Amino acid sequence: MALYIVKSEGFESKEDMGLLIIIFSLMGVVWFWYKMKKMMRKEDIGTNKSGGSGGGGGGVVPKGNLGWPFIGETLHFIASGYSSQPVSFMDKRKLLHGKVFKTHLLGTPIIVSTDPDVNKVVLQNHGNTFIPAYPKSITELLGEHSILQMNGSLQKRLHALIAGFLRSPQFKTRITAHIESSVVSTLGSWQHMQVLLVQEETKKIAFEVLVEVLMSVGPGEDLEFLKREFEEFIKGLICLPIKLPGTRLYKSLKAKERLLKVVKKIVEERKLAMEEETDEKGMAKDAVDVLLRDSSEEPSSDQIKQSLPLDFISGNIIEMMIPGEETVPMAMTLAVKFLSDCPVALQQLMVRGEHGIKKQKKESGEDYSWTDYLMANIINGVWRKALKDIDIKGYLIPKGWCVLTSFISVHMDEENYENPYHFEPWRWEKIGAAANNNSFTPFGGGQRLCPGLELSRLEISIFLHHLVTTYRWVAQEDEIIYFPTVKMKKKLPIKSQLDRYDQTQTLEVLSPHQKGAIGNGNLYTYISKE
Repeated sequence: MALYIVKSEGFESKEDMGLLIIIFSLMGVVWFWYKMKKMMRKEDIGTNKSGGSGGGGGGVVPKGNLGWPFIGETLHFIASGYSSQPVSFMDKRKLLHGKVFKTHLLGTPIIVSTDPDVNKVVLQNHGNTFIPAYPKSITELLGEHSILQMNGSLQKRLHALIAGFLRSPQFKTRITAHIESSVVSTLGSWQHMQVLLVQEETKKIAFEVLVEVLMSVGPGEDLEFLKREFEEFIKGLICLPIKLPGTRLYKSLKAKERLLKVVKKIVEERKLAMEEETDEKGMAKDAVDVLLRDSSEEPSSDQIKQSLPLDFISGNIIEMMIPGEETVPMAMTLAVKFLSDCPVALQQLMVRGEHGIKKQKKESGEDYSWTDYLMANIINGVWRKALKDIDIKGYLIPKGWCVLTSFISVHMDEENYENPYHFEPWRWEKIGAAANNNSFTPFGGGQRLCPGLELSRLEISIFLHHLVTTYRWVAQEDEIIYFPTVKMKKKLPIKSQLDRYDQTQTLEVLSPHQKGAIGNGNLYTYISKE
């Protein structure tokens, strides 16, 4: 259509049309550059004039570079995510500009913080100073009522409802048995598979468990439909924010429509059944129950409590599925990779740790409980938007600017952890309680601390316990990719083997690859099962 209009006005040659495109492109670049420079001048004036309203004066806008028009420094940011040094983008700019710097990522001018103290302030000053802010593709896909973007009393209300349900003793007892059953069943199926993809298998476990927690949907056609459509939906979380037919975002939005249709039907049927109930209410069995019951309860204060709309509940139930597809299964998968690379750690986990639980339970005849498993999630960072100028440690974050608190940069900083790229679980024995500081935030923090923290730890721990005590494997070479989300390049293929480890039998020297993973030339005990 555009080409037809151009030709009808007299541009008959390809050269003319090409020239027109170049002119419009240059005009766009100049306009964008002018707007960015104007914004920066405005911030500099505000800095010199007030010094920042949040900290009492003296703050300056962080140094940095906005990069190229439109794309900013996004290409460098993405490239580091596909490298073996995922924080190389951050490290380079830390050296040039300091631990807090400005840049331009994914279409947004942004201030990046790799300072744990600044991150803590951003996380704790939620609502009155900072609100959630994420790339446009995420906001388009999750919608205006998304949990990620929710703020104020409604966010606190939902957070308290879900966290309270997940902490209840009745739920803990039921879900522990359910997770164990799911893990045992899945590991049993592995025995008959020559080669399997850990990343795909752990997604099956985590998604099935989470859908049970959210909607009480068990194995079957409905679960398979939800998983298939959710996989299509989540592919669009980080993509170009273009909604034209055929684009990634368009396909993901269509998948969400199909998901909403099924989830809303479940919510409506549950609400109808709840209205027909005459007996006294019992324990809520899932998140849908919790949200519907809260909607129907009378206000406990002078304030009128508004019911949660069914569309609102359905949309947020879908959003709560994300840990079942991304964070929890990837934590499981990375645990398998790191243990595969470090046989000494695997041996200690088998003999000194988890084997103790297994032996104790076998002798007592008791089932496993929530308290038997106490163990991280993968959150690279969070995005926030400043509602006003705020001065943190001398850095002025201007009103309207986004802030990326980079947890991964803090975790991979040699000032905080020795040899951060080296898998060394024994570091926590040395650090001890010091892990509970600003430099260790695997689940985020502040008012938006992950409400499913304990559930995630439980699921990962049960999986690892049964994996190391009942299964033997050899992992193939694979690499970690950090963009757009953390994943394995080949989905971590492993092969089942009938061999087992033992501390009392023949010693064999580790392979060079295993030595490199351990970091020294230790010998390791290995035998073939008789």
